Amino acid sequence: MNRKIVLFNKPYNTLCQFTGEPNDDLLSNYITEKGVYAAGRLDKDSEGLLVLTNDGKLQHKITDPKHKQAKVYWVQVEGVPDSEALDKLSRGVKLKDGWTRPASAKIIATPNVWERSPPVRFRKNIPTTWLELTLKEGKNRQVRRMTAAVGYPTLRLIRAKVGHWELNELQPGEFKIVKH
Repeated sequence: MNRKIVLFNKPYNTLCQFTGEPNDDLLSNYITEKGVYAAGRLDKDSEGLLVLTNDGKLQHKITDPKHKQAKVYWVQVEGVPDSEALDKLSRGVKLKDGWTRPASAKIIATPNVWERSPPVRFRKNIPTTWLELTLKEGKNRQVRRMTAAVGYPTLRLIRAKVGHWELNELQPGEFKIVKH
């Protein structure tokens, strides 16, 4: 088998699947490479790096938490998290379905990213902050639930890195085929 790996910058409001309902924005609207499937998911309202492959073993290695594949997210949150909130994110957060694994959490400068369409809704009197979170697991809507649990709701979520693959200069809707 000739292994294929595709890096895709998933736009906001796009589903991580190739088929769906008539008005859904799907991977098939962007990716012309045949026979590849998403290794993991990003919610419809999340953006950024999605790795696709035709290699089932690689897909499993990327998605199975026992392989501890790091995923880096840039998260714009409402408010300015204090050291206690960052410490909680780093130690792990109790969610309804259990504790998250420890994560790396730090405040970062606003990343050089594209404007989102539609734009994020801001409130005049509440500042926003960008965080970089590195997780080694992937519970459903985990980043959003974690930031909300420590009092700082997520406004925008961009996955920047999966393992050693990075978003780099890929713009929303663009993909590239890479060598492993």
